[in-house]
Amino acid sequence: MPVNTEVQEDTPTDDGDLPINELFYSLQGEGELAGVPSTFVRTSGCNLRCWFCDSYHTSWEPTYAWMDVDEILSEIATHGQCEHVVVTGGEPMMHDAVPKLLDKLSAAGYHTTVETNGTIYHDAAIDLASISPKLASSTPTPAKDPKGDGEWEERHEKRRLDFETLATLIETYPFQLKFVVTGENDMVEIESVLERLRDTSTAHIRDSDVLLMPEGTTRERLEETRETTATLAMENGYRYTPRLHVDLWNDAPGT
Repeated sequence: MPVNTEVQEDTPTDDGDLPINELFYSLQGEGELAGVPSTFVRTSGCNLRCWFCDSYHTSWEPTYAWMDVDEILSEIATHGQCEHVVVTGGEPMMHDAVPKLLDKLSAAGYHTTVETNGTIYHDAAIDLASISPKLASSTPTPAKDPKGDGEWEERHEKRRLDFETLATLIETYPFQLKFVVTGENDMVEIESVLERLRDTSTAHIRDSDVLLMPEGTTRERLEETRETTATLAMENGYRYTPRLHVDLWNDAPGT
């Protein structure tokens, strides 16, 4: 369910409540658990601004309602048959109450996936860190900025990769590295990021831990990026991940 559809003027705080954009039951659409029935907790607020953001109303124009952790747990429990919970955003790790939510979910027996851009670390109960390092092709240049002013270009470019945090995440949690592919030119930077991580981290990064995902929030856009991404995955020995929710429901909210 979308919990709020009005753009909020206040800035999310860390007083124990969480700014929730959506809380819904669906299928995991991406990654190694694609197709698994899951409850999604989507927080609002992000420290980056990818021009192709697939949750525009958590970043560019954030909408949310405040919910405390127990309220969120009660809503998740209404999907009694579902053992998987995906905490996503925006960037969920920017909120100090998220570790409390994850720890309570773990204590209740849920499997937790956290979808993160890999720039913020928290010590929490995470079963799968789904880490999506942001490539240069994600930067909102004036020509690609949804708002057309390029205001976020410099901030995004400066923040989008934090190798120390990326290394800590993959050394601490079971992980997948999920790269959004806009075109074949992205492959050079993907290889560069992986080489640096393998040189600096103690974690073993298998090729099977690397997932290439086509950029696109609509079926029409995926038609333009899907084949290129699949070809790159095959040529480089990495995994291809679909966006099942887009294939099934296009860009409908709550999916």
